[in-house]
Amino acid sequence: MQVKEIMTMNAETVSFDTSLMETAMKMRNLEVGALPVCKGEDLIGMVTDRDMVVKGTAESKDPIKTVVHSIMTPDVFYCYEDDDIHEAAEKMEDNSIHRLLVLNSRNKPSGFVSLADFAVKSHDERLAWEILEKISEPACPHR
Repeated sequence: MQVKEIMTMNAETVSFDTSLMETAMKMRNLEVGALPVCKGEDLIGMVTDRDMVVKGTAESKDPIKTVVHSIMTPDVFYCYEDDDIHEAAEKMEDNSIHRLLVLNSRNKPSGFVSLADFAVKSHDERLAWEILEKISEPACPHR
């Protein structure tokens, strides 16, 4: 089974110079927790609701003046639409992530594949449980 068979289509993006407030409103309106960040046509990062809270709010960033580029995560984990779902699941497990950006053949964001997609659409409960078990392992606390 390929990723495109279980993924959630139509990944919206946000520009690197979009304010945190605009980004948060877009996330709310789309009911999503992550957006790919682009500079022109180039994918340069990912911003999550966690980035918004931990790097934005917790650091007292002004949501109107602060741009998404300053809080985004520059390392983007991704897979391709034609990848096998087991390969995508392994990436999620290896990187302890709940969702994976999906790129099309032109390397443009086309959607996401999430733990929920594996659980509901893959028809492989064992695979969804394996991902959940791996990403739920506690990390070592920072001191």
